[in-house]
Amino acid sequence: MHIHILGICGTFMGGIAALAKAAGHEVSGCDAGVYPPMSTQLKKLGIDIHEGFDADQLRSPPDCVVVGNVVSRGFDVVEAMLDRDIPYQSGPQWLAEHVLRKQHVFAVAGTHGKTTTASLLAWILEDAGKQPGFLIGGVPANFGVSARYGSGDCFVVEADEYDTAFFDKRAKFVHYRPRTVILNNLEYDHADIYRDLDAILWQFHQLLRTVPSSGRIVMNAADGNLARLVEMGCWTPRETFSLEEGAEWRAEFVDATERHIRMRDPRGRSAESRWQLGGSHNLENAMAAVAAARSVGVELEQAVEALSRFEGVKRRMERTATVGDIAIYDDFAHHPTAIRRTIAAMKRRYPGNRLVVAIEPRSNTMKLGVHNRELADSLEHADLVWMYRPDEMDEDFDATLEPLGKKLRVFRDYDELASDMSTRVLAGDQVVFMSNGGFGGARQTLTAVLQRTRTA
Repeated sequence: MHIHILGICGTFMGGIAALAKAAGHEVSGCDAGVYPPMSTQLKKLGIDIHEGFDADQLRSPPDCVVVGNVVSRGFDVVEAMLDRDIPYQSGPQWLAEHVLRKQHVFAVAGTHGKTTTASLLAWILEDAGKQPGFLIGGVPANFGVSARYGSGDCFVVEADEYDTAFFDKRAKFVHYRPRTVILNNLEYDHADIYRDLDAILWQFHQLLRTVPSSGRIVMNAADGNLARLVEMGCWTPRETFSLEEGAEWRAEFVDATERHIRMRDPRGRSAESRWQLGGSHNLENAMAAVAAARSVGVELEQAVEALSRFEGVKRRMERTATVGDIAIYDDFAHHPTAIRRTIAAMKRRYPGNRLVVAIEPRSNTMKLGVHNRELADSLEHADLVWMYRPDEMDEDFDATLEPLGKKLRVFRDYDELASDMSTRVLAGDQVVFMSNGGFGGARQTLTAVLQRTRTA
């Protein structure tokens, strides 16, 4: 079967392309702004990519068009697809019908931590010999790919609440029919899609309606919004996790630098391990993954021991360079809560070093100003902050940053920002670039300048 994918260079749709290719289909696709690394990954798989959304690409009709949510009515390729009566499906629907059937589906949902938690879970299952398939919104270093068909009967999917397609405004995750669900946390996000938190809660409620009574829900006991969600209706046994007292799954750091962890299961058994991650948010992610893996028989000690071999996720506090004792990281930051917790974790891990943050408020929610009031607070414990200011931000955005005072430097040009940073960072600094996009190559620019000027 020939499958043509609209929006193929997105992480999710690129994963769909890889899975379809692995299943033996002929795969092609289109997108705007076709560039590495996704374009390179797809071409390595032998997948042809058409740049743009014109109608000509459907002149020889495929057997099925898989539609990503980046396109809508009015796109030439969409109008041609409809006019010519070419069969089409959304990406989540295709995944559900062609990959997830007869699998034990693990859906990892929540506002923060989905990618890391899904990667941790996939690795624990792999380490236990389960040979899982997965589709994750990032690249786990242990696997080197964001999607894999798998040869076992388990499949891990990062369960996004974003809408499905122009013809299906439900959240993506309602298509997946999971048997095990992780609920990490729940906050207001995706302001371009949902009017308020209640609208998001309603979508999560639809997810819970699809989980069988023989399944399992693993949820964060410390999150009040998740408690509200369960009160709306839940028909599946639940297990709770938290760093606080009262949860069934508990965990703690054994050392001050957060490199040694201890975890306890509902039966009171404990296991310890050293690991490469850090931060209370990642310890919560790990608890959720370990608890979920237990639903297919992976015991606590085996799962926690697997954490010691987990190598992290691309763009999730990924250390990309060290130049002249200056460490540079890439982090996929998009929400004040995640920014705050990441900064706190870095301050604990490197207590004697300055933490320097470069941030680009790029998500639709941030550009709409929803997080203006919280952003400065989330950055208060950074020692220095370089802010790239998108033109879309209003005057209120500038006013809300005033509490950061002299530690803040604001730029409207990526290269100028990187150049200014290069003159002010010092040996020992931990430099974190935070963006859910490419940050205009500023991280790479800073790295190159430092390599020229600090490694003589």
